[in-house]
Amino acid sequence: MIKIGILDLQGDVSEHQMMAKNAVEKIGLKADVSKVKTASEVAECNGIIISGGESTVIGRLIKENSINTAIKENQIPVLGTCAGMVLLGQETDFEQPLLGLIPMKVKRNGFGRQKLSFEADLNLNTLETPYPGVFIRAPYAYDVEDEAVVVGQIQDKIIAVTYEHHMATAFHPELTNDTRIHEYFLKEVLNCVE
Repeated sequence: MIKIGILDLQGDVSEHQMMAKNAVEKIGLKADVSKVKTASEVAECNGIIISGGESTVIGRLIKENSINTAIKENQIPVLGTCAGMVLLGQETDFEQPLLGLIPMKVKRNGFGRQKLSFEADLNLNTLETPYPGVFIRAPYAYDVEDEAVVVGQIQDKIIAVTYEHHMATAFHPELTNDTRIHEYFLKEVLNCVE
Protein backbone atom coordinates (compact mmCIF):
# COMPACT_ATOMS: atom_id res chain seq x y z
CA MET A 1 0.00 0.00 0.00
CA ILE A 2 1.42 3.36 -1.01
CA LYS A 3 0.44 6.70 0.46
CA ILE A 4 -0.27 9.80 -1.63
CA GLY A 5 -0.45 13.05 0.30
CA ILE A 6 -2.42 16.06 -0.92
CA LEU A 7 -0.70 19.06 0.66
CA ASP A 8 -3.52 20.73 2.58
CA LEU A 9 -2.28 24.30 2.90
CA GLN A 10 -4.35 26.12 0.26
CA GLY A 11 -6.00 25.56 -3.11
CA ASP A 12 -8.00 22.78 -4.78
CA VAL A 13 -7.10 20.20 -2.15
CA SER A 14 -10.39 18.26 -2.11
CA GLU A 15 -10.57 18.23 -5.91
CA HIS A 16 -7.04 16.78 -6.13
CA GLN A 17 -7.88 14.20 -3.48
CA MET A 18 -10.98 13.08 -5.41
CA MET A 19 -9.09 12.99 -8.73
CA ALA A 20 -6.22 10.99 -7.20
CA LYS A 21 -8.67 8.52 -5.66
CA ASN A 22 -10.38 8.12 -9.05
CA ALA A 23 -6.98 7.51 -10.70
CA VAL A 24 -6.05 4.94 -8.03
CA GLU A 25 -9.29 3.09 -8.70
CA LYS A 26 -8.89 3.29 -12.48
CA ILE A 27 -5.44 1.69 -12.51
CA GLY A 28 -6.30 -0.82 -9.76
CA LEU A 29 -3.71 0.42 -7.27
CA LYS A 30 -3.70 -0.16 -3.53
CA ALA A 31 -3.13 3.32 -2.19
CA ASP A 32 -4.23 5.65 0.57
CA VAL A 33 -4.91 9.21 -0.62
CA SER A 34 -4.98 11.64 2.32
CA LYS A 35 -4.67 15.33 3.06
CA VAL A 36 -1.40 16.18 4.84
CA LYS A 37 -0.33 19.37 6.64
CA THR A 38 2.79 18.69 8.68
CA ALA A 39 6.35 17.65 7.88
CA SER A 40 5.90 14.39 9.78
CA GLU A 41 2.75 13.56 7.76
CA VAL A 42 4.55 14.43 4.51
CA ALA A 43 7.53 12.24 5.46
CA GLU A 44 5.22 9.21 5.61
CA CYS A 45 4.07 9.70 1.99
CA ASN A 46 5.36 8.04 -1.16
CA GLY A 47 4.15 10.96 -3.30
CA ILE A 48 2.92 14.51 -2.72
CA ILE A 49 0.52 16.65 -4.76
CA ILE A 50 0.73 20.44 -4.47
CA SER A 51 -2.33 22.18 -5.87
CA GLY A 52 -2.99 25.64 -7.22
CA GLY A 53 -3.49 28.63 -4.94
CA GLU A 54 -1.17 31.46 -3.97
CA SER A 55 2.38 30.19 -4.45
CA THR A 56 3.89 32.79 -2.10
CA VAL A 57 1.67 31.70 0.80
CA ILE A 58 2.09 27.98 0.11
CA GLY A 59 5.87 28.38 -0.26
CA ARG A 60 6.14 30.29 3.01
CA LEU A 61 4.10 27.64 4.88
CA ILE A 62 6.15 24.83 3.33
CA LYS A 63 9.35 26.48 4.56
CA GLU A 64 8.04 27.52 8.00
CA ASN A 65 6.79 23.98 8.68
CA SER A 66 9.94 22.24 7.32
CA ILE A 67 7.85 20.45 4.68
CA ASN A 68 10.54 21.30 2.12
CA THR A 69 13.08 19.40 4.23
CA ALA A 70 10.76 16.38 4.59
CA ILE A 71 10.22 16.22 0.81
CA LYS A 72 13.92 16.55 -0.04
CA GLU A 73 15.34 14.28 2.67
CA ASN A 74 12.88 11.51 1.81
CA GLN A 75 13.19 12.09 -1.96
CA ILE A 76 9.40 12.18 -2.35
CA PRO A 77 8.06 12.57 -5.91
CA VAL A 78 5.91 15.70 -6.31
CA LEU A 79 3.13 16.62 -8.73
CA GLY A 80 2.76 20.40 -8.72
CA THR A 81 -0.12 22.08 -10.55
CA CYS A 82 -0.38 25.84 -11.24
CA ALA A 83 1.07 27.33 -8.02
CA GLY A 84 2.65 23.91 -7.50
CA MET A 85 4.54 24.40 -10.80
CA VAL A 86 5.92 27.70 -9.50
CA LEU A 87 7.07 26.01 -6.28
CA LEU A 88 8.80 23.17 -8.13
CA GLY A 89 10.91 25.62 -10.15
CA GLN A 90 14.36 26.84 -9.19
CA GLU A 91 13.63 30.49 -9.95
CA THR A 92 10.60 32.72 -10.49
CA ASP A 93 9.93 36.40 -11.15
CA PHE A 94 9.04 37.12 -7.51
CA GLU A 95 11.03 36.74 -4.29
CA GLN A 96 9.52 33.73 -2.52
CA PRO A 97 10.46 30.32 -1.07
CA LEU A 98 10.70 27.57 -3.71
CA LEU A 99 11.30 23.82 -3.56
CA GLY A 100 13.62 24.01 -6.59
CA LEU A 101 13.10 20.34 -7.54
CA ILE A 102 12.91 20.88 -11.31
CA PRO A 103 15.69 22.75 -13.19
CA MET A 104 13.49 25.46 -14.74
CA LYS A 105 12.47 29.06 -14.31
CA VAL A 106 8.78 29.89 -13.94
CA LYS A 107 6.87 33.06 -14.81
CA ARG A 108 3.98 33.56 -12.39
CA ASN A 109 0.63 34.60 -13.93
CA GLY A 110 2.32 34.05 -17.28
CA PHE A 111 -0.97 33.90 -19.19
CA GLY A 112 -2.44 36.94 -17.43
CA ARG A 113 -4.91 37.65 -14.66
CA GLN A 114 -8.06 35.76 -13.62
CA LYS A 115 -10.24 37.26 -16.39
CA LEU A 116 -7.83 35.81 -18.99
CA SER A 117 -8.38 32.24 -17.74
CA PHE A 118 -9.09 29.75 -20.53
CA GLU A 119 -9.43 26.12 -21.52
CA ALA A 120 -7.55 24.39 -24.35
CA ASP A 121 -7.03 20.89 -25.73
CA LEU A 122 -3.38 20.08 -25.07
CA ASN A 123 -1.06 17.76 -26.94
CA LEU A 124 1.18 16.30 -24.24
CA ASN A 125 3.93 13.88 -25.21
CA THR A 126 3.08 11.57 -22.28
CA LEU A 127 -0.48 11.02 -23.58
CA GLU A 128 -1.82 9.60 -26.83
CA THR A 129 -4.85 11.90 -27.18
CA PRO A 130 -5.43 15.60 -26.29
CA TYR A 131 -5.85 16.57 -22.66
CA PRO A 132 -8.42 19.18 -21.53
CA GLY A 133 -6.30 21.92 -19.96
CA VAL A 134 -7.87 24.41 -17.55
CA PHE A 135 -5.72 27.53 -17.06
CA ILE A 136 -6.48 29.96 -14.20
CA ARG A 137 -3.94 32.74 -13.61
CA ALA A 138 -1.54 30.15 -14.97
CA PRO A 139 2.24 30.27 -14.88
CA TYR A 140 4.53 28.92 -17.56
CA ALA A 141 8.07 27.54 -17.50
CA TYR A 142 11.10 28.70 -19.48
CA ASP A 143 14.85 28.05 -19.42
CA VAL A 144 14.15 24.36 -18.77
CA GLU A 145 17.49 22.58 -18.51
CA ASP A 146 18.29 19.56 -20.68
CA GLU A 147 17.82 16.93 -17.96
CA ALA A 148 14.15 17.92 -17.60
CA VAL A 149 11.60 16.91 -20.25
CA VAL A 150 9.21 19.43 -21.77
CA VAL A 151 5.91 17.54 -21.95
CA GLY A 152 3.75 20.26 -23.49
CA GLN A 153 3.75 23.82 -24.78
CA ILE A 154 1.34 26.50 -25.94
CA GLN A 155 3.33 28.37 -28.57
CA ASP A 156 6.65 29.16 -26.83
CA LYS A 157 5.22 28.82 -23.30
CA ILE A 158 6.08 25.55 -21.55
CA ILE A 159 3.04 24.25 -19.68
CA ALA A 160 4.14 20.78 -18.50
CA VAL A 161 7.54 19.44 -17.43
CA THR A 162 8.84 16.21 -15.91
CA TYR A 163 12.15 15.71 -14.14
CA GLU A 164 13.22 12.52 -12.41
CA HIS A 165 9.95 11.49 -10.69
CA HIS A 166 8.49 15.00 -10.40
CA MET A 167 5.89 16.58 -12.68
CA ALA A 168 4.76 20.21 -12.99
CA THR A 169 1.75 21.50 -14.93
CA ALA A 170 0.62 25.08 -15.50
CA PHE A 171 -2.97 23.85 -15.76
CA HIS A 172 -5.43 22.31 -13.28
CA PRO A 173 -5.97 18.58 -13.97
CA GLU A 174 -8.13 18.33 -10.85
CA LEU A 175 -10.78 20.55 -12.48
CA THR A 176 -11.43 18.07 -15.31
CA ASN A 177 -12.88 14.56 -15.49
CA ASP A 178 -9.65 13.23 -17.04
CA THR A 179 -7.51 11.22 -14.60
CA ARG A 180 -4.52 10.66 -16.92
CA ILE A 181 -2.17 13.24 -15.32
CA HIS A 182 -2.78 11.73 -11.89
CA GLU A 183 -2.39 8.21 -13.34
CA TYR A 184 0.96 9.21 -14.84
CA PHE A 185 2.13 10.58 -11.48
CA LEU A 186 0.97 7.48 -9.58
CA LYS A 187 3.01 5.30 -11.93
CA GLU A 188 6.07 7.49 -11.28
CA VAL A 189 5.52 7.06 -7.54
CA LEU A 190 5.26 3.29 -8.01
CA ASN A 191 8.57 3.30 -9.92
CA CYS A 192 10.22 4.86 -6.85
CA VAL A 193 8.69 2.36 -4.42
CA GLU A 194 9.54 -0.80 -6.39
